Amino acid sequence: MTARPLHDHSRLSINDATTKAQWTLEQAIQGYSAQGVRGISVWRDKLAECGVPRAAALLADHGMTVTGLCRGGMFPAPTAVERRAAIDDNRRAIEEAVAIGAQCLVLVAGGLPKGAKDLVGARMMVQDGIAAVLEEARAAGMPLAIEPLHPMYAADRCCINTMAQANDLCDRLGPGVGIAVDVYHVWWDPDLDRQIRRAGKDRLLAFHICDWLIPTRDLLLDRGMMGDGIIDIPLIRGWVEEAGYEGFHEVEIFSAETWWKRDPNEVVTVCKERYLTVV
Repeated sequence: MTARPLHDHSRLSINDATTKAQWTLEQAIQGYSAQGVRGISVWRDKLAECGVPRAAALLADHGMTVTGLCRGGMFPAPTAVERRAAIDDNRRAIEEAVAIGAQCLVLVAGGLPKGAKDLVGARMMVQDGIAAVLEEARAAGMPLAIEPLHPMYAADRCCINTMAQANDLCDRLGPGVGIAVDVYHVWWDPDLDRQIRRAGKDRLLAFHICDWLIPTRDLLLDRGMMGDGIIDIPLIRGWVEEAGYEGFHEVEIFSAETWWKRDPNEVVTVCKERYLTVV
């Protein structure tokens, strides 16, 4: 099922990573809002620069919906002390997400501990880490959104690489945990439609959009603007919305050699144009 065409920007969110190189968080809030974009997702480094109280005030003053805080996670580590430190950092992330009114805290699980080859063990550390903060997240009313990342990141960034693995984690952990679906990471998965349906409305917490370029010059920092690559975004959006997702569509583009070098107001304008034509 291909999604119905979009006719306005009411469900458009822009992740501040999309203008990371050009704008501070304050400038991003002002810049997105000035162009009528009312959704934003915030990275914690930008939040720290701004300060949580000031960021919360700015977001409220501009009427912004915070579609997510990026990121928690990064649980696997070689020592118990480092794993406890990661858990403590996730507790702080939950507090920050609540303070700015985020709809979810996005979890990038983390990869193999330094020097390790035990992928199964790393995935167990992820499960244990989420379990360690889950009651606090539930008490705070902050959903935790596991974001499966493309398998190319399994070693260093995220050992949860498919929607099926994320769904399995949700099954084991219970309420309060869901999934952030990023088309950049999951477009290739032959089981994607079924796993989106398996997740359903309750687990689908966020939907991230960009494009996969051919060639991709850098596996981390060469994402494409929607429509410039090969991802069938309307198809995946149709699956997500057929499964019950009614939230924002969040543009998240890491692009060191292209979009981070363009005027940020132009970047927002192009995001808005492509949103209505190719998403």
